[in-house]
Amino acid sequence: MRISVYRKAHFNAAHRLHVDSWTEEQNKKVFGLCNSSNFHGHNYDLEVRVTGEVDPITGMLIDLKVLKDVIKEQIEDRFDHKNLNLDTEEFKTLNPTAENICYVIWQILSAKLGEQYEIGVKLFETPRNFVEYPA
Repeated sequence: MRISVYRKAHFNAAHRLHVDSWTEEQNKKVFGLCNSSNFHGHNYDLEVRVTGEVDPITGMLIDLKVLKDVIKEQIEDRFDHKNLNLDTEEFKTLNPTAENICYVIWQILSAKLGEQYEIGVKLFETPRNFVEYPA
């Protein structure tokens, strides 16, 4: 039986959208307030989908405690209350847009959980703005 399970998580982080090779005017024109040199923050909500085959013996796709722990250790502990531009290796040279954050989270979780699962990530930057990978 193929099925999906979901786990929600949350983290707070600051960031600045900025392209170093652009002028200040170009950055402000494209990113607006999100380009503030003082950074700005979001209360990110995360929804992780794990899809695969149910184990016929346990009746589970994945132990939800394991999934909870992986998300906490690999995502929440890594990004919560951090300045993504300054405090994380993933965004030292990668613009921390919602799209890029979502994709990085997907890469981390996919590598950690293994190929037997199909992973989906939905990241809410605000209650009305969110991204999803894969689409």
